[in-house]
Amino acid sequence: MAEKKSKTLDIHGETRVDDYFWLRDKLNPAVISYLESENAHTAAVMKPTEAFQESLYKELLGRIKQTDTQVPYRQDGYFYYSRTVEGLQYPIYARRKGSMTAAEEITLDLNEMAKGHPYTGLGAYNVSDDSKLLAYSMDYDGHRDYTLYIKDLQTGKELSDQLGKVVYAFWAPDNRTLFYGREDDAKRPHQLWRHTVGDPKEKDVLVAEEKDELYRLYAARTRSRQYILVSSSSSDTNEWSYIPTSSVTAAPKLISARQKGHEYSVDQHRDKFYILTNDKGRNFRLAVAPISNPGKANWTEVIPHRPAVMLEDIDVFKDFFVLSERENGLPKLRLTDFKSSKAHYLEFPEPVY
Repeated sequence: MAEKKSKTLDIHGETRVDDYFWLRDKLNPAVISYLESENAHTAAVMKPTEAFQESLYKELLGRIKQTDTQVPYRQDGYFYYSRTVEGLQYPIYARRKGSMTAAEEITLDLNEMAKGHPYTGLGAYNVSDDSKLLAYSMDYDGHRDYTLYIKDLQTGKELSDQLGKVVYAFWAPDNRTLFYGREDDAKRPHQLWRHTVGDPKEKDVLVAEEKDELYRLYAARTRSRQYILVSSSSSDTNEWSYIPTSSVTAAPKLISARQKGHEYSVDQHRDKFYILTNDKGRNFRLAVAPISNPGKANWTEVIPHRPAVMLEDIDVFKDFFVLSERENGLPKLRLTDFKSSKAHYLEFPEPVY
């Protein structure tokens, strides 16, 4: 048993005693010694099962296709994918220009990058619109503290840019401006920053900050690449703002100010925002608003609130939008054509739970 070393903690007006607080110090020789003794005890107890453990591991491994390729996705003339190779611990990220029969270009080989590190994890992975630069983030110790790097995909060389505590990142259409989110010490995403490739990080600009500890701040580009949407969200309240990518230095413009209990989400098509909102019922309704003046007073209803149907999400594409609905506990996908306004549900051969 671990030695008891009582420590009194006063938190939120309450006092508690933690006998094992000292085990938090991972670099303490006494902590390391204790963990080693626990491991030795476990090994001794489990020794009679070593042959079974090996057999079980081989059986589990035998059911996994170790050499495999993920379904590729197409972006700006390239097909991007990752693949695994039997005997290697980490995936290889690659792309092919034009078709999957073209020559492979490896963008990141995590097996090579893992050498000399106790752990390797990839976070962000985002290629610029001109397909020349890759922004990616890495965690090399398992603490989920990601550092962002930029790689020149034409030369294969790493640029000097390095940004810490990055949660997500995406490019502006100019291919030299990078937006990225940072987290605080509690691992809460709370800031959106703007970085110019080649500039020192001291020149980065704080675009938005969420100071309320109940909220998390995220941002992403719309599928059209015309706008950046910035959201501040708590467990039951949302607030959204937007930045046109044609003016990347502009300040975010508010869509609708946060109101306790009001949840809404936003997507964009041409000159309108498509908004899912629970302002008239817990199951949400769909509204549209002009981007020129998207305040709540200008929201026009497209699909009303329905007591028996939950609107869970919306994805807007060039010619149609997809609503994710739930009725009688079952998910449904409703496709609506922009030109004709006709809608239909995607048919499945059986109920999908």
